[in-house]
Amino acid sequence: MTGSAQPDISFDGHDKFIAAVDAAVASGDEHAITAALRNTLCEMMRDPEVRLPGCVYEPIADHYARREIYRSPEHGYSIVAMTWGPGQGTPVHDHCGLWCVEGVWEGELEITQFELLERDGDRFRFRAAGGLQAGAGSAGSLIPPHEYHTIGNVSGRSVAVSVHIYKAPMDHCAKFVHEQGEWYRRTESCLSVDRAA
Repeated sequence: MTGSAQPDISFDGHDKFIAAVDAAVASGDEHAITAALRNTLCEMMRDPEVRLPGCVYEPIADHYARREIYRSPEHGYSIVAMTWGPGQGTPVHDHCGLWCVEGVWEGELEITQFELLERDGDRFRFRAAGGLQAGAGSAGSLIPPHEYHTIGNVSGRSVAVSVHIYKAPMDHCAKFVHEQGEWYRRTESCLSVDRAA
């Protein structure tokens, strides 16, 4: 999106979904908010009245798709639907200091958390601190400084869809390129948004 445009894509159950997210975001500090949002997102994923727009089920061949479907003019949060084609995923990355709640709407994703052990300028030493196969209907959260992870669709055939609710629009992040052993080099990355219709 450019300028001050506020994305707001229509879908079945839109108003119900946004009202539930608004209520969760107004629930207190970041720990209370992310806990409430995890519950809300799980409820919305199970609700037959809530169906994401059809475009979010369409993968893009050369990258996972990021489609911002809503940005709150009142609370400032952003909702992004991500479409993961077979084998698509992220490198180790951070969330720019923003809390985030992520839910798997369809399919299955492999998520690996990373613990920051030390830093030397733009070089970071990480250790995988646990991974999980997240299936449809599951949700988790990230609160800085615990914000380093990878996400990937390990299926060779199926598309996966996830929904990410960020404290604010996330238009950039740091990605970490593996160098050797547990060492990675930090690079800045602008995050593009794919067209949603």
